[in-house]
Amino acid sequence: MFQRLKTLLRGFIGLFVTGVEKANPRALIEAEKETLRVQIARFNENLATHAGFCERLMRQLKSLEATEKDLTAKAAAHLKAGNREVAGQYALQLKTVKAQLDENRGQLKDAEQTYQNLVRARDVTVKEAKAKIEKLQLMLTETEMLEAQAELQEMASGMISSIGGTGDTLNRVEEYLGERRDQAAGRARVAKSTIDTTDVDLKDAEQKALADQALIEFASTYGLEVPPAAASEAAPATPPRAPIKEMGPSGT
Repeated sequence: MFQRLKTLLRGFIGLFVTGVEKANPRALIEAEKETLRVQIARFNENLATHAGFCERLMRQLKSLEATEKDLTAKAAAHLKAGNREVAGQYALQLKTVKAQLDENRGQLKDAEQTYQNLVRARDVTVKEAKAKIEKLQLMLTETEMLEAQAELQEMASGMISSIGGTGDTLNRVEEYLGERRDQAAGRARVAKSTIDTTDVDLKDAEQKALADQALIEFASTYGLEVPPAAASEAAPATPPRAPIKEMGPSGT
């Protein structure tokens, strides 16, 4: 029973993680790039350790080669001097050194070959991983562009089907505004028909008569001639008073 619950819980967690991954592909790509950097650093550390092993073998080879030369010279010298036993000991040591040299040369060759293979494998793997990441980034960008285009096209399609159709908002607004405009025009017409213009006409005639009287008084005071009124203008309602001269020459 516990195992079944554990399996079910693992399944739910897997579904949740899968959903998060699908919703955040860019985060996944960045995580993979970071993982690749960590793996490259770790691989280079191990590669450096292997390179150190190769360097050790080369140093041992140089030391053994120097020992080989020294033993060869000593064995030859003692052999020429007739020291057969001593020459034999040096010859035996030389044989051991040559065996070690052969073994170390083989190890160094294999180690160098392994190093080159590791470097090539690292470069190929890193190149392939980077190419895949770049491809995923381009795919993600293309996908986001296509999703944006699809969303815009869906919006445009919805607008085309909604605007201009029967009962749409714009038509209703136009109808409401038309009704309000007609009502306002009717109210203005009714108000215009009820205005009493009698007082307005009287005040206008009074203003004109006062203006004519003031003009006559002004002309008389300054000795000017008032031009005759136009035919369309009405005669003044009351005769003007005799003007009182304030300026100009006095009569004798």
